[in-house]
Amino acid sequence: MKIAIGSDHAGFEIKKIIAEYLKNKNHEISDKGTHSTESVDYPDFGHAVACAVKKKEADLGIVICGSGNGINMSANKHQGIRSALCWNPEIARLAKQHNNANILALPGRFVSPELAIEIVEAFLNTEFEGGRHQRRIEKIDVLKDC
Repeated sequence: MKIAIGSDHAGFEIKKIIAEYLKNKNHEISDKGTHSTESVDYPDFGHAVACAVKKKEADLGIVICGSGNGINMSANKHQGIRSALCWNPEIARLAKQHNNANILALPGRFVSPELAIEIVEAFLNTEFEGGRHQRRIEKIDVLKDC
């Protein structure tokens, strides 16, 4: 599987750990940055991952910032992107099962590397259930403004 991954400075250390873990599991990783703990702006990396997923350059994406909120909001500005902020494996499973999430957002300052790996595994190994959930996700994208 090809996975785009990106983070700001607060998520950098966990991003490195997740990327290495996924490479060792034979996933192809497209690292969209950042590449240090120097302060940067999370939208730059949320947008980069969302664009890779939207253009089908990656099957799924993972984004990480301090709380997970800002980078998640940035990714979700893109039509067709369903980024889910997940802080435990069960939320990650539900995000895939019910919402067909295509990007996982993690709160880098609030999950340990071990828990982050568990969340990533739950996200990657869960299938979308379809059915009534498909009808609901089709209502997510805004085709015109209010």
